[in-house]
Amino acid sequence: MNILKISFHGHSCFSLEGKAGKVIIDPFLRGNPTADIKPSQVKVDAVLVSHGHGDHLGDAIEISKSTGALIIAPYELAVYCQRRGAASHAMHIGGSRRFPFGSVKLTQALHGSAADEDPLVYTGNPCGFMINMDDKVVYHAGDTGLFGDMELLGKLNFIDLALLPIGDNFVMGPDDAVIAAQMLKPKMVVPMHYNTFEVIKQDPDDFAHKVELYSKPVILKPGEHLEL
Repeated sequence: MNILKISFHGHSCFSLEGKAGKVIIDPFLRGNPTADIKPSQVKVDAVLVSHGHGDHLGDAIEISKSTGALIIAPYELAVYCQRRGAASHAMHIGGSRRFPFGSVKLTQALHGSAADEDPLVYTGNPCGFMINMDDKVVYHAGDTGLFGDMELLGKLNFIDLALLPIGDNFVMGPDDAVIAAQMLKPKMVVPMHYNTFEVIKQDPDDFAHKVELYSKPVILKPGEHLEL
């Protein structure tokens, strides 16, 4: 039986390791007070980046340049990374592609996307990821508010695990994330994008209590993992 290992590295950063490869999502490590690893410790086949904000693009370019890992991102962000020396593959929302490690489909996210430079550099639309590895489906929502088409995503995909932001202020708060889980119908849900900074401080146990009516909640601390 194939086992997919999902490890949490703080904020919205997760690594997924299956029989055909390993990927990392939104590797905000350096400068992240909750991160359990350093960029130099990351050895992956691909880096998935949901949008250009510094707490998601993070160390993606450095990781790609040091390891040769492919950055997979929306078109404008992929070009931004490529022009800075990273290997990249451009996609866009609604598009899917099979890679050696598995398949990736980009989903919409209600948010912004700009690299933290002066002036800000536009990096296209933000996205989420529907990832299929080892016949397991993992949905990383990216930074997003609640949107009605999450119900459609739940109908079109048998989601084993949903990674949902709960931090509020910039993204969904806990109550909206519970509604998201109700629409997505994942077998399990892990909260993310909370408690990294004071402005997104939340109680994950309270979220878990509310969401357990719809999905099995799993709270991961940085450095912890689960297996599917």
